[in-house]
Amino acid sequence: MRGNTLYIVVPCYNEEEVLPETARRLGEKLKALMTAGKISPQSRALFVNDGSKDRTWEVITRLHKENPLLCGADLSRNRGHQNALLAGLMTAKDKADMVISMDADLQDDVDAADAMVDKYLAGADIVYGVRSSRKTDTFFKRTTAEAFYRMMDLLGAETVFNHADYRLMSRRALEGLAQFQEVNLFLRGIVPMIGYPTDTVEYERGERFAGESKYPLKKMISFALEGVTSLSVKPLRLITGLGFLVFFVSLIMIAYNVVRWATGNTVTGWASLACSVWLIGGLILLSLGVIGEYMGKLYLESKGRPRFIIQQLLDEEHSGDQQ
Repeated sequence: MRGNTLYIVVPCYNEEEVLPETARRLGEKLKALMTAGKISPQSRALFVNDGSKDRTWEVITRLHKENPLLCGADLSRNRGHQNALLAGLMTAKDKADMVISMDADLQDDVDAADAMVDKYLAGADIVYGVRSSRKTDTFFKRTTAEAFYRMMDLLGAETVFNHADYRLMSRRALEGLAQFQEVNLFLRGIVPMIGYPTDTVEYERGERFAGESKYPLKKMISFALEGVTSLSVKPLRLITGLGFLVFFVSLIMIAYNVVRWATGNTVTGWASLACSVWLIGGLILLSLGVIGEYMGKLYLESKGRPRFIIQQLLDEEHSGDQQ
């Protein structure tokens, strides 16, 4: 019989508007699962404050006082969604038998947690929440999101299609995750590397309940680049292939110019010269940019800095834990 203590980890950044409703729904869900005998009374919801600039931590503190099922962890400063999520997962790892991670905006269907718990009790160590469709998305959002997943797979960052960070992980899977020590995190690509039995649960993603999206297009592009360069060296190999291609084209151009010289056509065309200069210059800058991205990551990884520092836990009498 597998242990059945559940923690729901919710990273929060400037979420004071939506937190009361999120807490209410999660509290009801925990009580319903307890009543059904699927989870133990020690189960909790853990809100992780990622250095918010609004009253998010004050709201979490008040919610904790009102309902002991709701816990909180306050990071010392803003560390980004992935590090805040990791902080919650590692905090819950030794307290829970299974942990569900989800965003605070209530776009993830809270009721899908029932099926996740069932699949965990049936033997799955990792259960991915996968969107059944993108009917509610705009055409632009749908096409860019699907292009994001396809590009990630093409460039070597293995992900689960239409899966974000709504997932269940067993304690064993979390212990496996703890062995990945990289500073540059992309959990959507790291979790599939863990292995162990996996399953999926489909759900309909709703509209954001309140507040503003924390992932506009600019951040999504940055997130995609972070994921690719953190998990794959394919961009470097593409640069090598591009170098061979340009070298091959240059040999053709040399042969072409030699033939023109031999036939007495020695007047050089300005258009072809200008295009060649701009093309080669652009390729060099692009290549240097990609190489620089990898060099920057190597620099940060070599420092071994903590990925997060927790300055306060609401359910325990200590602070300052770090990873």
